[in-house]
Amino acid sequence: MGKKVIAAAVHTAPVFMDKKGSIEKVLQLIKEGKEQEIELLVFPETFVPGYPYFIHTYPPLRYVNAQAQYADESVVIGRTGGDLLPIMHLCAELKIAVSIGVSERMEGGYTLFNSQAFIDTDGTLLGVHRKLQPTYAERTIWAQGSAHTLKVWPSSVGRIGGLPCWGNAMNNARQALIEDRQEIHAAAWPALSTVAGFESVANI
Repeated sequence: MGKKVIAAAVHTAPVFMDKKGSIEKVLQLIKEGKEQEIELLVFPETFVPGYPYFIHTYPPLRYVNAQAQYADESVVIGRTGGDLLPIMHLCAELKIAVSIGVSERMEGGYTLFNSQAFIDTDGTLLGVHRKLQPTYAERTIWAQGSAHTLKVWPSSVGRIGGLPCWGNAMNNARQALIEDRQEIHAAAWPALSTVAGFESVANI
């Protein structure tokens, strides 16, 4: 790589279950990052529209309505960027790269994926990685991703890739990125819930 990159991890809450509100917050945080001369800004797992903590606190039949709302508020990306276009345009305007975790809804359908999107400083959507194996109750929300999204993308800040949450504990997934000559790894995690007992399943 041979060059210095100023990167930052975002530590803040999204506008929960509100895609539009969360994206507006992302735009504001990108502007703040630029003011601090950040070159790469990394957002948490499923920052838009937020991590669905309800899956860890209620049985599936109790959160059907919340699940439907979560699907409606999930991000459609498609081939051209879809809901991420405002973020892509701002990245191009301010010359800043972004890795952002989203709950992705497939274009033209309702299958959801726990995804991580990578945007370059010229606004190009480099690619989207879909979490290979949703963890525990996450399987009631998100489908399994495909290994064809497990890759590293050349970018203006370096060869970048990443994994969400416990994907970072999958040795073969990490090895695949290393063998693809990854220089920057964006490890995306959700904020740990304050719900009593949650720490017993979040032994990080």
